[in-house]
Amino acid sequence: MSIKLQQKLAERAAQGNLRALKTTSGLTDFCSNDYLGLARSEKLRALIHKEEEKYTHLPLGATGSRLLSGNNPLFEELEGIIARYHHAEAALLFNSGYTANVGLLSALPQRGDTVLYDEASHASMKDGLRLSFAKSYSFRHNSVEDLRQKLQRTSGQVYVLVESVYSMDGDQAPLRELAQVCNAHKAALIVDEAHAVGLYGEKGEGLVSALGLEQEVFARVLTYGKAMGLHGAAVVGPQVLREFLINYSRAFIYTTGLPTHALVALKCAYTLLPELKEERARVKELAQLLYRKLNNISGISCSPEGSVILSVFLQQPQRLKALAAALQQQGFDVRPVLPPTVPQGTERLRVIVHAFNREEEIEGLVQAIAKGT
Repeated sequence: MSIKLQQKLAERAAQGNLRALKTTSGLTDFCSNDYLGLARSEKLRALIHKEEEKYTHLPLGATGSRLLSGNNPLFEELEGIIARYHHAEAALLFNSGYTANVGLLSALPQRGDTVLYDEASHASMKDGLRLSFAKSYSFRHNSVEDLRQKLQRTSGQVYVLVESVYSMDGDQAPLRELAQVCNAHKAALIVDEAHAVGLYGEKGEGLVSALGLEQEVFARVLTYGKAMGLHGAAVVGPQVLREFLINYSRAFIYTTGLPTHALVALKCAYTLLPELKEERARVKELAQLLYRKLNNISGISCSPEGSVILSVFLQQPQRLKALAAALQQQGFDVRPVLPPTVPQGTERLRVIVHAFNREEEIEGLVQAIAKGT
């Protein structure tokens, strides 16, 4: 058995795509998903510490599945806060964004149903569909026309899956057009808002709310490990969906609930989120600045404009790993993204901008990339 595992690892090493865990303390952060800086916020830390004093009567851990010993009033309170904040009827907490997608998509589509998903959808969405008995097919990335054509050949209840902001490419789904097409074909639109929560909307409610499409989207997946700086996730939608998932989502039923500290932290983050208008504006300004400067460097291209997630493509992609290593040696935490995470031929540096980055850090990164190419 060990020999077979070593062979698989050797294959990936030969392709230049062998993964390894790294620590990056002391580097300037252009890698993490902590867009607004909440993961390092002393204000949030202090608020959590103070709020925890109200819940000393609760155990530290959930003690079990929420259907057994693990539920408590704080879960119900927080889910009410989440639902109201995102203008939804109900919310259900999951232990991570990955678990939420797997738990939702393995349970909701039934045998005889059809799922159409954007080909750039996150791996967790695809993994959830693998556990479903429904038929599933991809459509071309952000192509409303390809979706429209494939909707003509569906059966049963139809679900359409997209991300509002795509985790690797950083571009936005055409949500208004998708909602119109789904409405015309009576398809249920499901939107993963992992990289939009906190950044879009008047209070960071997400791109669906920013566009006023709450009533057009059947379900949203909200992930808290990105701009919220914490852990866990929630599915928001109609009350009947919440009840269905409690009864049929194996990823919810057969796992221990989140610990009390995680619930308190999320409650506090939702308290701070409306106050972060300046941070939301600042991170987008810095991202636009970096986009302009990178596209002035010969030999590379940068996309998309208007996103805090930027992809930097080299004319010689085989140099990506060396460039990333050189940037890290110069103090910038930037990582290459390689197959199988992205399709062959689309290798890139993935650069993420944060509200706490400074203009001089942007300039230093640009100069280092220019020198390395």
